[in-house]
Amino acid sequence: MSQNKPFVIGTRHSKLALWQAETIKGALEQLYPGLEVTLQFVTTTGDKIQDKPLSQIGGKGLFTKELEQAMEQGAVHAAIHSLKDLPYELPAGFVIGAIPPRGSVEDVLVSNHYPSLAELPEGAVVGTSSLRRSAQLLALRPDLQIVSLRGNVDTRLRKLDEGQYDAIILAAAGLTRLGRGDRITEILPADTFIPAAGQGALAVEVCENNSEALALVSRLNDPGARSEVTAERNFSAAIGGSCQIPAGCYASLDGETLHLTAVVASPDGKRLVRKSLTGAAKDAAELGQILARQVLTGGGNTILEALHGKKEDSL
Repeated sequence: MSQNKPFVIGTRHSKLALWQAETIKGALEQLYPGLEVTLQFVTTTGDKIQDKPLSQIGGKGLFTKELEQAMEQGAVHAAIHSLKDLPYELPAGFVIGAIPPRGSVEDVLVSNHYPSLAELPEGAVVGTSSLRRSAQLLALRPDLQIVSLRGNVDTRLRKLDEGQYDAIILAAAGLTRLGRGDRITEILPADTFIPAAGQGALAVEVCENNSEALALVSRLNDPGARSEVTAERNFSAAIGGSCQIPAGCYASLDGETLHLTAVVASPDGKRLVRKSLTGAAKDAAELGQILARQVLTGGGNTILEALHGKKEDSL
């Protein structure tokens, strides 16, 4: 951008979204000392609907559509997202301009009374609105009562502190970014309790035809993080993944090698297909697609067909 024209970042209102936007703002200002960067707040559909699990709301881009409209209108030049909230297929005309270095990928247990998932009492009430999390929880502990939990991080912690839940499941990255890492009771290992594709990563989205914005943000890109999330997102896209499907994928980079693990589960956790794969980082997209085929042919297709059948029956 020119010296007298600010670069405008679109952001949601939550504390976590603001942290993300401020982090990118600071990184850009450090890279380009003469650049003025400002923030523009945008309210999304996902922010407006707080009384239903995301899986019941339906539709794509619950946390992104309004930000993309603001970019189309020229009101903002880039939008910052938690990558796991970004649809696997972006609308025409939009691209991920940068994926900065990734944060913690794990899910965590937060409880005021119990030190671990294994030590929760029989029938304990655990809060989460993620089908991926609830299915994996029930696979490990079928006795648990899984109860819907929506709201920002502070709201979820308040509900736990009020005694509405024995424990809740959150993303480690969100807690640590907000300075609430002290609330983490147990870290659930990412290679066994599979995170969402892109968890812990940020995405800087821009209009494809805005070459100036694309050039500016591209310097924020971390090649390793992009390789990991490219594999994960290609897996999820290949299985038709969304918040309505209990599925996760985790890729970790070791030098030039990517290690991938993925899971598809039935909502009750009784059927769970987990597969792993290792390959060259340069083939990240293809590895994600290969792993998806292995999961689908290994029983994932049966689970997904049952899920789609239930959706059709409910119409």
